[in-house]
Amino acid sequence: MEIEIVNLREIVGIVRGTFLTKQPQLDLEISSCGASDLMSDVLSFMKPGSLLLTGLVHPQSVRTAEMADIAAIVFVRGKTPGSEVIGLGNELGIPLIASPYGMYEICGRLYKAGLPPAMK
Repeated sequence: MEIEIVNLREIVGIVRGTFLTKQPQLDLEISSCGASDLMSDVLSFMKPGSLLLTGLVHPQSVRTAEMADIAAIVFVRGKTPGSEVIGLGNELGIPLIASPYGMYEICGRLYKAGLPPAMK
């Protein structure tokens, strides 16, 4: 598989996503992706600048993304976080996206598009 860098605009199209945060950086380049509901795994194993897929709609997911230097978060399975989480994403400049697809399907779609795993 040829490694391809995609941007947020392309990712939103691939996952049929909706931006939850204001003023998303549509041209933000993403070179890898990881999926986890365990924030300890995100801190331990994900590369900085990666896309995080998670079903965890708690403020901890955004706080963890900040600590791990995650570029953006896609919430899976149609989950949408509350206003506190969206506000935190806006405050920290971390784009938040909601997708109707499950984690497994999103992983497959992004892998097929050329986005490699975000393992350190």
